[in-house]
Amino acid sequence: MTRSFPSSAPAADAAAVPAAPPAAVPPRRSRKLPRRYAPIAFAFFMSGIMAFLMCCVIVAANTGFGPGYLLRVLGSYALAMPVAFCCVLGVRPLVMRLVAATVRP
Repeated sequence: MTRSFPSSAPAADAAAVPAAPPAAVPPRRSRKLPRRYAPIAFAFFMSGIMAFLMCCVIVAANTGFGPGYLLRVLGSYALAMPVAFCCVLGVRPLVMRLVAATVRP
């Protein structure tokens, strides 16, 4: 049994119709920050994730996983996140020097 495949050649009447020009699409603005803000973005995400994880652990260790656990975590996170962000921004130069002294170039 042989199989027949459709021809990849265009239909005869399709060649007679000119192709429409592509629609002009306005350039899309990038929603990304400029590269010079990378250290601040890194500090924001690092402090946010670490502060949340630490709040989860510390609240569970102090008060347990009882009712209102998530509310207590969020309450402590409201204080911990700004403090952690400032700390990460402050210790970044020290950490960069420590890494440079520890790792081969």
